[in-house]
Amino acid sequence: MTQHISEVVFWCVAAALLIVAVLLLRQRQITTGLRKHNAALETSLRARDEEARHLVEVRLPAAEDSGHQSLPAPGLLDEQLTGTAYAWHLQQATEQFAGAVEKAQTRADQAAKAALKASMRALQGLAHEQQLSISRMQDRHDNPDVLRDLLEIDHANSQFGRRAQAIAVLCGSWPGRQRAASPLLDVVRGATSRIRDYRRVRVHAQVDIAVASRAVEPVVLAVAELLDNAARHSQPNTAVEVNLQPAHNGACVVIDDAGVGMDGQEIERATRLLSGRQSVDVSRLGDPPQFGFAAIGILAARYGFNVSVDTRSPYGGVRAVLFLPSVLLTHVTEDGPSTVAAATPPAVPSITTAAGAAPTHTRTP
Repeated sequence: MTQHISEVVFWCVAAALLIVAVLLLRQRQITTGLRKHNAALETSLRARDEEARHLVEVRLPAAEDSGHQSLPAPGLLDEQLTGTAYAWHLQQATEQFAGAVEKAQTRADQAAKAALKASMRALQGLAHEQQLSISRMQDRHDNPDVLRDLLEIDHANSQFGRRAQAIAVLCGSWPGRQRAASPLLDVVRGATSRIRDYRRVRVHAQVDIAVASRAVEPVVLAVAELLDNAARHSQPNTAVEVNLQPAHNGACVVIDDAGVGMDGQEIERATRLLSGRQSVDVSRLGDPPQFGFAAIGILAARYGFNVSVDTRSPYGGVRAVLFLPSVLLTHVTEDGPSTVAAATPPAVPSITTAAGAAPTHTRTP
């Protein structure tokens, strides 16, 4: 009897121990699973914290700085979050922020252009009044010394008018005066008269052709900006060579300087501005702002000529080429201008601007 009781007790204890062992093993498995789950949650939380920090410190500033440029935007820091709802919400926040920044920049740019446009119109009017006063003084005086001083003032006023004119064009105004068709050589001479270092410009003409009426003032302004850029970025003792050459279905104004040239990034930026295909933010033109290429690009896109600065000059600097298609060219005869192209688009509206005077006794366009 006692033996049977001992056996029963033994098997009961063994069963109890087995149950306890199973429970302990199961509890250990549960604890291990919970630890792994908690570790995964902590890792995911740290990854999301890092992703949020990356959003604030990298992605949003990149969206703000990109502006109108099509630059690749930074992506997720942890690729394992790709396709998750969290990553989608981060992308939505980035896009909404970029949209808000673009709208704010557009409003600021429009406000700045409106203010500049109104200011430049007022300055152009003052320059025009000053030009008329200088012309009247030139008519009244015959003293060579006085005339020489008046011509210097006249030349300074023409530079002032050109700067105001270029900024006004950049802000949406028309170039100004509606001129009669003029020989291409006279157009280039007129542009030369509007820059400070006009004495350094050497013009070599190989064409006997004229620029159509509606394009004279835009071409004068564009060539003047190119000549000014060439003169300012080259040594004062060097010449700026200008060649007027016939081309297939048009003519070219080729400007060579002996300056420092441009690197690849500068050429890319200049090409983008000269194309005139994208809106120009006046707040992103440098400090101090460089209005020249941006204004040329707007004129080129509006009137149908092309400008490039992606070729190296034989003198080590930059070669700028302004190509005028046949539609913008005419022949000036005794009976008046005759159009080279089959059809010429109608003239564009114009506004009165300051006149540009040549630093000699002969006035040019």
